[in-house]
Amino acid sequence: MKHPENLSPENWNKIKAFSDNKETPFIVVDLNTVREKYVELKQGFDYARIYYAVKANPAKEVLSLLADLGSNFDIASVYELDKVLECNVSADRCSFGNTIKKRKDIAYFYEKGVRLFSTDSEADLRNIAEFAPGSRIYVRILTEGSEGADWPLSRKFGCSPEMAIELAALAKELGLEPYGISFHVGSQQREIDAWDGAIAKVKVVFERLFSEHGIALKMINMGGGFPAQYIQKTNDFSTYVEEITRYLTEDFPDLVPEVILEPGRSLLGDSGVIVSEIVLISRKSQTAMERWVYTDVGKFNGLIETLDECIKYPLYTECEGEEEAVVLAGPTCDSMDIMYENHKYELPLSLEIGDRLYWMATGAYTSSYCSVEFNGFPPLKTYFI
Repeated sequence: MKHPENLSPENWNKIKAFSDNKETPFIVVDLNTVREKYVELKQGFDYARIYYAVKANPAKEVLSLLADLGSNFDIASVYELDKVLECNVSADRCSFGNTIKKRKDIAYFYEKGVRLFSTDSEADLRNIAEFAPGSRIYVRILTEGSEGADWPLSRKFGCSPEMAIELAALAKELGLEPYGISFHVGSQQREIDAWDGAIAKVKVVFERLFSEHGIALKMINMGGGFPAQYIQKTNDFSTYVEEITRYLTEDFPDLVPEVILEPGRSLLGDSGVIVSEIVLISRKSQTAMERWVYTDVGKFNGLIETLDECIKYPLYTECEGEEEAVVLAGPTCDSMDIMYENHKYELPLSLEIGDRLYWMATGAYTSSYCSVEFNGFPPLKTYFI
């Protein structure tokens, strides 16, 4: 097969040399790639504040690097908060971005010094008012256009723009500061127009809150959505920057509000390579046209985003020669542990048991998704270089 395209020869050779004497399965994360992606994002959106989505990869090595680079942090739980604070990050660089949170967790964040909270419901807003009095809140709205995203996020989270207006007005009554509006166009969003529609909705909410309630919001949280380099092609990052900046300046011609970004996949995805071993190759009958290729990683060992074959990772093997379509499956005794059956990856006929398969662009949403010990398999070992 060809040399992996999403890594430079220098980075690939470094990862390959490091991996050769390690027992599979494991993941290698190149911290230099993380640094490069952060700098690219910061320089592209030089007017925005970055809040890294910790859930993408909560490893201490990653958090420490991003903290040193000046990143803020989008946090979903008390466990993530503790990890970030241990990296000498002050609480004013953190937001509680989960709209689904226990009262005691709100109180814990407030006690630690966090003063920026997301919400999308009246019950949650009242909890924030009681356990985090005086805090800033931003209301998450529902967005359309998620069909362009490989991993949509628009159903479970967010409320209608009409409800967002009501919640912001209520927040003021409750002694909170209605600070901004947030949205998420979906993870690995390939259709840049999705941001256009979302920003237009935000504009309407801003205008109505000011005209009807005298509330002047200050911030737009655009969430994440910027892509990693998977099989399906995306626009260059510079195109995302150019188009999204144009949408903002067209809808807010006098003054663009404060902008927050919450990247996860775009910062960490391309930095990781999962190294796996072929456990078994078989056919289901003597006349079956397809090989089943079983590896020592699967849905429960870090590849959960292959669910419904949503995320399609680039694969690499050193084997060469004629290729044939395969079904790729994991090692566990669970019939849903099949990564790709409909989307046909082609692997060389020379592939044998014991050969290695490299899963590219797996730095985000892999190691943090691993089961603790399903079938007794431990979570993926992670190495940082």
